[in-house]
Amino acid sequence: MKSYYIPLFKKVLILPITFLSIIIYSHQAIAQTGNRDNIYNPILLKLEGEITDKLTLKDIPTGQGGFARDYQVNLNKGDNLVIDASSENFDTIITLLGPNGLTVGENDDGPDGTSNSLLFVRITETGKYIIRVRSFGETGVGGFKLKVTKLLPVK
Repeated sequence: MKSYYIPLFKKVLILPITFLSIIIYSHQAIAQTGNRDNIYNPILLKLEGEITDKLTLKDIPTGQGGFARDYQVNLNKGDNLVIDASSENFDTIITLLGPNGLTVGENDDGPDGTSNSLLFVRITETGKYIIRVRSFGETGVGGFKLKVTKLLPVK
């Protein structure tokens, strides 16, 4: 008689536990996607021209005490770019991330001896790239200028 109740007891427990698991996992998925303010959304950037922007405490933490701001650009294979970032408030670093998320190029201090950044890069793959402007270490937040120039090929 004892062996009859055990399989029945297992069947009775399986259905409620299954539904409880589905509810818990569904709730977690809604919590992860429900707040649109926390979704990574780089700023779309047009090539050519200079922008003025500001790093704030609400930007991407670098894990080194500083913050970063990302810009998305569409680039084509063979493009040659100059990316220039300057700030009077913090030591800038420029990083160019490829479509696969890997670092294509990075510069901390430009050739002029200042803490501004200057990066020359040739694009080898067409796609969406991320230009990341960040502060070196804990050098802070504040205003900066970012200029992206597409170089013309020599004829």
